[in-house]
Amino acid sequence: MADTLAAPRRHRGAHPLRRFTHTLDVKASPYAYVAPFFLLFCAFGLFPLAYTAWVSLHDWTLLSDVHTFVGLDNFGTLFGDAYFWNATFNTLSIGVLSTAPQLVLAIWLAHLLNRPLRWQTFFRVAILVPNVTSVVAVVVIFSQLFGRDFGLINWVLSWFGGEGAGQIDWAAGTATSHIAISTMVMWRWTGYNALIFLAAMQAVPRELYEAATLDGARNLTQLRRITLPMIRPTIIFVVIVSTIGAMQIIAEPLLFGASSGAGGGAATGGPDRQFQTLALFIYEKGFTEFDFGYASAASWIMFLIVVVVAGVNYLLSRRMKG
Repeated sequence: MADTLAAPRRHRGAHPLRRFTHTLDVKASPYAYVAPFFLLFCAFGLFPLAYTAWVSLHDWTLLSDVHTFVGLDNFGTLFGDAYFWNATFNTLSIGVLSTAPQLVLAIWLAHLLNRPLRWQTFFRVAILVPNVTSVVAVVVIFSQLFGRDFGLINWVLSWFGGEGAGQIDWAAGTATSHIAISTMVMWRWTGYNALIFLAAMQAVPRELYEAATLDGARNLTQLRRITLPMIRPTIIFVVIVSTIGAMQIIAEPLLFGASSGAGGGAATGGPDRQFQTLALFIYEKGFTEFDFGYASAASWIMFLIVVVVAGVNYLLSRRMKG
């Protein structure tokens, strides 16, 4: 009996290297798995963020090799810049117009696809097609749809008559251009968000829906009383990610200005800057005027605005009633 009990002890004591490697694998391997992400984030995220803060404190242009330290002067000038506040308003306006309807449509589409349907795989793949389509192609097509003279949207509006119906210059006005750009954003991202919601809905126990059906709950009631409360964490995630994306929008207004013939430079968002966003404002200052110090200051303000807006959305989503 003593020899039998001693054998496992001798076995455990005879392989200290094996015990060490096992402990290392259990305790250290999780950190090794996530380390590449944090290394890449530090190299391409944290360092550029810190370096941008340093550049924002200087009079830094590509037209001169001398970078004079100016402290917070760039930020003071920025807060007095009417074009900056105009770009901030445009960004918030386009963000609200594109994000709110987009999330409602995405939840509704996911709810429909979560029901028994023929060709489910086809429909689930089809709603993702707009997201994988080139943004250039999307903007060019929608610019034609929103064209003033021969656009399909104006042609449809002309059916309803009324003064000015069918003759809207979508790129010329502030509200109309925001609607056009928001429509492009919704077209690209609604299906993508719908698939995220659908994945969350798949995890909801089917017994809850069966019990609700037996109790006489209608489809809309099940969505409001069962589905939405159960996928609340996913809704919060999508709201925050969509908000961040809306605050950083640049491709759609840049290409819309270039393809619609609105006049002015493409980076100005129209001749009256009616759809210039914050990202487009930063692009104009940094890559057309080469004022990197001023553009870096605007980048940091945009970063803070994104954090604040995302935080507010998070708090509002957390308070959402089931």
